[in-house]
Amino acid sequence: MIITLKREYKKEKYTIGRIFIDGEYFCDSLEPTDRGLTSDMSAGEIAKTKVAGQTAIPTGRYKIRMDIVSPRFSKKPVYEFCHGKLPRLTGVPGFNGVLIHIGNWAEDTRGCILVGKNVRVGGLLYSTVTFRKLYERMANAEGELWMEIRR
Repeated sequence: MIITLKREYKKEKYTIGRIFIDGEYFCDSLEPTDRGLTSDMSAGEIAKTKVAGQTAIPTGRYKIRMDIVSPRFSKKPVYEFCHGKLPRLTGVPGFNGVLIHIGNWAEDTRGCILVGKNVRVGGLLYSTVTFRKLYERMANAEGELWMEIRR
């Protein structure tokens, strides 16, 4: 399964995108500020530009793992259905622990990708329902999971 995140609205404090599954629109996304990072930049270049907790991950293609328990989210009741195993992007240069998870505002992400419906300026609604639907699709997918992030 290929999940594509196309960044659409780049604002000073957040980035709104559209998520497509195998080319079909699925939901909207919210990330921190897009600072123009790409996966082919050096670690030094990324470190110079990145603001910890306030920077969207570099554009590129990343494998997603579904088998790692999140220390931060595993105790939250809303993630009991998945036993705290949130989708985790791997191999993201300059970033660790990048997850796809529930959240409504840029303050809810520290570099992770939030999912929901962008029906209010700078935020998402229906994040919990959207996350559960996305998780189900991902958990039932055949083969490897990939996320491609584009501008």
